[in-house]
Amino acid sequence: MTGEAGFEVPVPAPPSRRVPALLRAGLRRLIGAVAVMFGAATLAFGALQLIPGDPVATLLGPATTTPPEVREAIRHQLGYDQPVAVQYLHYLGGLLRADLGQSYQLQRPVSGLITEQLGPTVQLALAAVLLALLVAVLSAVATAGRPAAVRALSGLWELVAVSTPSYWLGLVLLTVFSFHLRLFPVAGADGFAALVLPAVTLALPLAGTLAQVLREGLEAALGQPFAVTARARGLGRSGLVVRHALRHSAVPLVTLTGWLTGSLLGGTVLVESVFGRPGVGSLVLAAVNSRDVPVVIGVVLLSALVFVVISTAVDLLYGVLDPRLGSR
Repeated sequence: MTGEAGFEVPVPAPPSRRVPALLRAGLRRLIGAVAVMFGAATLAFGALQLIPGDPVATLLGPATTTPPEVREAIRHQLGYDQPVAVQYLHYLGGLLRADLGQSYQLQRPVSGLITEQLGPTVQLALAAVLLALLVAVLSAVATAGRPAAVRALSGLWELVAVSTPSYWLGLVLLTVFSFHLRLFPVAGADGFAALVLPAVTLALPLAGTLAQVLREGLEAALGQPFAVTARARGLGRSGLVVRHALRHSAVPLVTLTGWLTGSLLGGTVLVESVFGRPGVGSLVLAAVNSRDVPVVIGVVLLSALVFVVISTAVDLLYGVLDPRLGSR
């Protein structure tokens, strides 16, 4: 369509055409999610086959003396005497039924063990992400476009936070706030007070990374033509940053937040151990030490599922922040 001045005026697509586009985008996301889960399941099964040793011996324990015929009966019951291809098909069939197998050491379904320990881990991860976002946004908004000395001080704390190992930071926080000041409990997961130090331990390195990315995006946005126009209309710095620049620089922040949130499961292993908290991290650490392979595989699949869910949520947020990205 051509306007009065001869310029092309974009015509919005009719609703009848938007629906197939949304369906295609949803189908692509679904296929991608299935492919990721299938790949993670296949890699987990392959790792199980490459682990040296007899799984039946691991199941029975090193101090157990069992007749060979009993070992063979257990191997037949678990399907370990079948060809690898048949084991793989049974394994995939179990996953389709949400059957992750049984723990070698605890003799309980893996899905039940993970479900029991998932609550404290989700609570810790959400608290850490929200705290990291709050600190990062406040730091970036307060220092973006400021003099070089202010940005240097902000960059210093961000660099220290990013380069500090989480287990060391957790030990320092425990020593100061639990052992000396006695403000927070040393271990456990009862109440809000027990959540503060673990959440801070996980959040500070995340906040340092997110603040660096967001400040660079804000400073780039403040140099765009729309920012010059807004200043010419009398809009102050705070209003310009909060009302305009923050939205323009939010896409990289959302992307990085999604990736870091998906990787938090690895960080909770150390943090939950340092603070004596229950959770998936403690569960997988005990499973690795005891070679409880089904539990380890179950946690690997849980990590893949978390990445799929977060990736889908990030794609949906793209459409909210920038409709041009959501329509792809």
